[in-house]
Amino acid sequence: MTLGLRRNTAGNRSSVEGDRPDTTADDETVVDQDQGNVLSHIISQLRPGADLSRVTLPTFILEPRSMLERITNFMAHPEILLTLPGIDDPVERFVAVTKFYLSGWHIKPPGVKKPLNPVLGETFTGYWDYPDNTRGYYISEQTSHHPPKSSYFFMAPEHHIRVDGTLKPRSRFLGNSVGSFMEGIAVMRLLNRNERYFITQPNMYARGILFGKMKYELGDHAYVRCPELGLEAEIDFKVKGWMTGTYNAIGGHIKDTKSGKNLFEFSGYWDKEMYIKNLTQTGKKELIFDASHAKPSYPKARPLEEQSDRESQRLWDKVTKAIKVADQRTATDEKSFIEDRQRAEAAERGEHGEWHPKLFRKTRAGASNGPGDLDGEENLDWVIDAAIDGKTPDEIVKQVLAIAPILPGQKAQAPQAEAQPRSEAPVAASAPAPAAVSPQQVQPPQQQAPAPQQFQSVSQGPSNLVDFGHAGGAAPQQPAQQKASPLNTMSDLKEPLQPVIHRQDSVEGFDEEFHDADS
Repeated sequence: MTLGLRRNTAGNRSSVEGDRPDTTADDETVVDQDQGNVLSHIISQLRPGADLSRVTLPTFILEPRSMLERITNFMAHPEILLTLPGIDDPVERFVAVTKFYLSGWHIKPPGVKKPLNPVLGETFTGYWDYPDNTRGYYISEQTSHHPPKSSYFFMAPEHHIRVDGTLKPRSRFLGNSVGSFMEGIAVMRLLNRNERYFITQPNMYARGILFGKMKYELGDHAYVRCPELGLEAEIDFKVKGWMTGTYNAIGGHIKDTKSGKNLFEFSGYWDKEMYIKNLTQTGKKELIFDASHAKPSYPKARPLEEQSDRESQRLWDKVTKAIKVADQRTATDEKSFIEDRQRAEAAERGEHGEWHPKLFRKTRAGASNGPGDLDGEENLDWVIDAAIDGKTPDEIVKQVLAIAPILPGQKAQAPQAEAQPRSEAPVAASAPAPAAVSPQQVQPPQQQAPAPQQFQSVSQGPSNLVDFGHAGGAAPQQPAQQKASPLNTMSDLKEPLQPVIHRQDSVEGFDEEFHDADS
C-alpha cells in the first residue's frame, strides 16, 4: 500500500523547538567525559535534521535487548488486556482499550537507553503464561533494514485477541537532541466483538545529546480509533516548554467520530497517575491507571540453546551480557562483529536477488476483500504469512505454533538454516495448510519443559523506544513458501475503513495526513 502525504499548515508548538531545563532525575543519563567525547565526535559530523539511519552509536547508551523484544511492552499488562473482550458496554470497552494503550509507556531501564537495532531477518518469539492457564503468543521479524521496519503478531486465542503491527522508526538529529518519529500502526482485534482498534505511537526525544544531562521525553499526538464503534481517543503527549509546563504530562479526549462530541477527557502523567473525566454524564474525574505502582509482565522465550542464530536473544547474547556488566569494549567488539557480518551478507545478497522475510509477507495493494483481510489495513506493510482461521482456541493455537517455534521444546517445522536471498516470486492465491503440531507443543502451561528463558526485569521508569538508526548491514534469507491467502477471521464485519493517519510533524509543526495513494 502506497501512502501519499498531505500537510495542513495549522499545527501546535513543535516538540523540537529546543532543549529544555531538566528538573527530574528518574529518566536521566549522566555521561562521563570520555563517553561525552565519543558522542560529540560522532554527532559533530552531522547537521540538524540529518537522518541517523546509518550512524553507529556507542554501546553505553544501549538497552540490553533488541527492538523486536522491546515491542512486547505493549502487551505487558495482561490484567487489563484480557478483560477487554468481556466488557459488554461498547463505550466502557473502548475506554478500557485506551487504558490498556496508556499502560505500557512507563516501562524502561533507568536513564536514556535505546534498544538494539535488529538486523534484517532477525526474529523474536515469546509467550506469556496467564493466571487462567491460557497463553499469549508473540512472533516478530525485522522485515526491512533501510528503512527499518519491525513487524509483529500477537494472539491470545482463548481471549479472542489478535494484534498485527509494523513499527517504522525514522530518526533525525536535532542539534542537542535526537528525535525518533514512530511511524507505522498496530491493529488490535477483539474477534468476539468484530472490532478493530487502530493504534499509533507518540514520537520519542532524547535531549542533551551534546551537553547537559541526557533526558528522555515522549511527545506529539497519537490515537486509538475503532471504526466499528465510531469512537476515537486523541492523546497528546506533552513536552516541557522553556519556562512552563512539566515533564511527562498527557492530555486528550475520547470523542464520537460522527458528531465530533467529546465524551471523556484525559489528564495526568504517563509515568505516574493518569485520570479520565466523564464529560457527558457524571462530570467525575477518576484514576484510570497508576503507572508508578504497576508491575509489567514480560514474555518468556525458549532457552538459548534451542534458538537459531537469527533469533534476538541468541544473536545478541554476548553483546547484552557485556552491556549488563558495563564491559563496553567487549560489547562494542561483539556488536561490530555482527554488523560487519551483515554488511558482507548484504553485499553478497546484492548479487543474487531480493531478500524476503520468512515469517511475514507484504500486504497487497488494492481493495480489501473484507475487514478480516489484513491487506486492506492502512500502513501495516507486512503481516504474518499464515492463515489463522481455526474454529476453536485449540485449533488456533496449533496454527500459531506452526508458524515458528515459540514454546520450550518445540521443534521448527523446517530446518532453520541460514537463509539465502531470492528473487521476487508471484504471490499465491491461498496458503498451504499448517503443519501438524505435536501434542507436547500445546500442553497446558504447567506441563512445559525445559525451563524457558525469562526476561530479567529492569528498574522501571518512563518508556523508551528511541531508535537512533540502524548501523549494520542485512542478513540473507531462506526462500519462503508460497504466500498465504488473506486472513478471514472477521468476515461478518461491515465494509473496512481506510483510516486517514494524522501525525504532527515535530520539526516544522505541520499536521500531516497519510492517505492511500492507490485508492
